[in-house]
Amino acid sequence: MALFDTDLHTIKLSDDGSYTAYSKEYNEHYHSTKDGALYESLQKHIIPSFEILKDKTQINILDICFGLGFNTLATIYYSKQNNLNIKLNIYSPELDKELITSLDKFTYPKEFEELQDIVIALIDDGVYKDEQLYIELFLGDAREYIKKFHHKFDVVYQDAFSPTSNPILWTYEYFKDIKELLKDDGILTTYSISLPTRIALCENNFYIYLNEKDGIRTSTIASLKPLQNLKLVDIKHKMRCNPNICSLKDMDIKK
Repeated sequence: MALFDTDLHTIKLSDDGSYTAYSKEYNEHYHSTKDGALYESLQKHIIPSFEILKDKTQINILDICFGLGFNTLATIYYSKQNNLNIKLNIYSPELDKELITSLDKFTYPKEFEELQDIVIALIDDGVYKDEQLYIELFLGDAREYIKKFHHKFDVVYQDAFSPTSNPILWTYEYFKDIKELLKDDGILTTYSISLPTRIALCENNFYIYLNEKDGIRTSTIASLKPLQNLKLVDIKHKMRCNPNICSLKDMDIKK
């Protein structure tokens, strides 16, 4: 058994050579093993976000949920690799405290080797900061965490476990709260292309776009304003063609 492995988590090799983990509690991997843990983070979240927000000198990011930390660490890695003169403020909730305390044993890709001190600081203190970077890790309920903010975010990485296994982070009401946290030109990235998820976003007046990259499955970018050079998804047409499919609602989950 690998040092990282516990009763709830098992380390798994993904197809791009980076490791992810399998959650026995949610019966899902933290990343697509086919797309690859690192490649998925970069192509579905980080690169499209930086391309859209390229003119900003400061970016506030809400990373739902921290998990193994790939989205947060890949954001920092991408910024450093491209010598971006940008201030990053990253806020991330994570419900699984045991997972966080085990991250010093996880086998991260070589691209993250220089970021190990950040991982240790987050394990020990829940905060890391320097001149260009502020990271806050919150151990607890993401739905409660997102109600505390008074400032606005430029991007939300919507990367919770799937609507099937963790529906409370995919409902109409959840995305309504997320919308209130986004700046007018803010965006949301997610691996999910499920129609109920996209309907929930549409019902909250998001525009829905395809994120299409070579060598990786299609994902979703949502925005509060129209975006250029992306393929818009006609969700209202899909709703007319699928009248029996609707968004998830909090009240249905809590019954």
